[in-house]
Order: sequence, then C-alpha cells, then structure tokens
Amino acid sequence: MLRIALSLRLVLLSAAFGTFVGALIMFWQGLALTFEAAEGLYRHADHKLITAAVMGATDIFLFGIVLAIFTYAIVFGFVFKLARHDRKKLRAWMRPTGMHELKTTLISAILVYLVVDFATDWAELGNTLSWQMLVKPASILMLAAALRLFANEPNTDDENGSDATPVGAHVPVATPPPSTAPQA
Repeated sequence: MLRIALSLRLVLLSAAFGTFVGALIMFWQGLALTFEAAEGLYRHADHKLITAAVMGATDIFLFGIVLAIFTYAIVFGFVFKLARHDRKKLRAWMRPTGMHELKTTLISAILVYLVVDFATDWAELGNTLSWQMLVKPASILMLAAALRLFANEPNTDDENGSDATPVGAHVPVATPPPSTAPQA
C-alpha cells in the first residue's frame, strides 16, 4: 500500500515539474515579446503594435506566475506537507487551501488571458472590427458568469474538512442580543 502511495506522489511530482517547465517557457516567451516591443520602440514602429506586444507579454507573464503558483501548490500541498509553523510564515497566496481554490485561480487566469487577448487583437486591428470579434467578449462574459457561480460553491477542501466560506461571501459579524433590562 505504501508503494502505491509513493508512486502516486511521484506522478504528482512529475506533474509539478511539468507545470514548472511550462512556467519557465511562459517567462521566456514573455521576455522575448518584451524585447520585441523594445526593438519596435527603437525602430519607431507603430505605437499600436508596441502596445499590443507589451499587453501580450504582460498576459504571458501573468500566466507564467499562475503556473508557478500551481507548481508550488502541487509540491507542497499534495506531495510534501509543510509544518504548520512553516506554512504560516508564507504569504496567503502561497497557501492554497485545496483543489477548489486552484481551479478558481486557473479559471480566473484564463479569463484574464482572454480579456488581454481581445484587447491585443483590438489594438492590432484598430477600427476594422467585424461582428466576428464579438464572439470572444461574449465567451468571456459567459466564462465570468460560470466563475461567479463556481466561486459561490462551498469549499470542502480545507484541512479541517469543514465547509469554508465561499470566495467573495460576506461573513456576518455577531451582534449581541438586545437588552431586556428595564430602562430607568
């Protein structure tokens, strides 16, 4: 039984390595696009193309950051367990509570990617927009609505096994009951 558990950890570790390599590729691609934009600035290229390249590079860097967070979450959330005092020293974004939070992060990153991709396409095309360009914003709105519904699901992945507060939910503050003592 222990062998099976260790082999599953190895599979998860290989998945984490894959996401890490993917993050490195995204960072490299973002740097290449940034240098391309700088070269366009030096050669006095069209400012719309430079803006589109910088927006695309920013989008690529953000996706690389998400992949790096996923790598960390897989390694220290599913393969190795950090001690509680070590885990508390980390920033909140480095302490994912479970798969629900990871899925929400991934869907959010995809939405950001699609928004920046649409803005980049719009910047490159200028005023020559057609009705087909409305397909991407419509899909972005539908994905955002799905994320909103998904984010309101109860999270049962936390360490205690209890339902956590859904993302964006309001936590009511307890108020004392009104006093029944007679007023003087």
